[in-house]
Amino acid sequence: MGATTDDIETAADLLRAGGLVAFPTETVYGLGANAEDPAAVARVFQAKGRPPTHPLIVHLAGAEHLADWAAEVPASARLLAEHFWPGPLTLVLRRGRRVSLAATGGLETVAVRVPDHPIALSLLSSFAGGVAAPSANRFGSVSPTTAGHVRAELGEAVDFVLDGGPCQVGVESTIVDATGDAPSILRPGGVTREDLEAVLGRALAVHSTSRVRVPGQHPSHYAPRARVVLVEPEKVIIEAELAQELGHRVGVLLPPALADAAVKAHAVVAVPASTTAYARGLYGFLRELDQRGCDLIVASLPVEEGLGLAIANRLLRAAGPRLPD
Repeated sequence: MGATTDDIETAADLLRAGGLVAFPTETVYGLGANAEDPAAVARVFQAKGRPPTHPLIVHLAGAEHLADWAAEVPASARLLAEHFWPGPLTLVLRRGRRVSLAATGGLETVAVRVPDHPIALSLLSSFAGGVAAPSANRFGSVSPTTAGHVRAELGEAVDFVLDGGPCQVGVESTIVDATGDAPSILRPGGVTREDLEAVLGRALAVHSTSRVRVPGQHPSHYAPRARVVLVEPEKVIIEAELAQELGHRVGVLLPPALADAAVKAHAVVAVPASTTAYARGLYGFLRELDQRGCDLIVASLPVEEGLGLAIANRLLRAAGPRLPD
C-alpha cells in the first residue's frame, strides 16, 4: 500500500523535528532531512556512511522557490528549470544564505531540483522548506528504487519511509553546473544531454570530474557487492564462461544483441532493448545478481546516446576501484 495523506503529514512533522525521512522520487528513493538544520543533515551523513564533504541535493516543491535557495540564477538555469522541472534535473548554483553549509559539503554552491513524483511533491509542499536528500542507501552502494530496498539497507537509521512504489526513471537526476557562462553536465542522468542541448541551443560538455564537487563523482559508486567487469558486448559470453570455469559465481547482464544466446553462468539477466526500460531496471538487476549469490558480474556498456549515457556512467562507477572497508 502506498503512502497516505496522514503518512505525508507524519513525515513532514518528523522533518521539522530533525528526523530522517525516506521518500520516493521519479529517479531513486531519497533520504531526506531539513536542509536548514545542520544536526539533521549530519544524521544523513552518519546513516549513509557518507563523507561530510560530499554535498547533498536540496529538493524544492517548485521552481518558484529557487531564488530562496540560490544567490543568483542565470538565464540558462531559469530556462532549464522552466523546461525540465518537475523532473530529473539538478542545477548547481551559487549558494543562498538559507542553505546550511552542512548540506553543501562546505561549498559555496548548492545543488537543487524539483522532483517529479506526487508523494515527493506533497511532502515538500507540506513541509514548506528545502529537503536535503541523497539516495537512501549506504554510500557507494546500489541506489534504492523501492521502499523495500531502503528498509533492507538502512533499517532503523531512517525514522520513516514513505512508500511510493517502484521508481519510474531508475537512475539519478542529471546534474548541470549552471554557475558559469557555459553550462556543463557533471553527472548524466534522467534528462538526456540531447534534450538539454535542444533547449539551450548549444553543445554541453560532460565531465567525469570537476572543480565543483557533486554527488556521483566518486570513482566507486552505485556498486553491488559483486565485482563488476565491463567488456565489449561481443565478449560478454566468453568472459562470463571463462570466469565461471575459474570458480566464480558469475552473473551476466546479457546485451540485447545476445538475448537468445545460451550462457554457462550462475545467473543471467537479459538487458532490455529499450534504454528507458534498462535505466528503470538497472539497479534492480544488480541487486538481483547480488541476492542470487554472484561474486562477479560481467556486463557491457550501451551506446552513450540518450539514457545510454547515464547507464554507461553508472556501470563505469560500479566497476570502479572499491572503497576500503
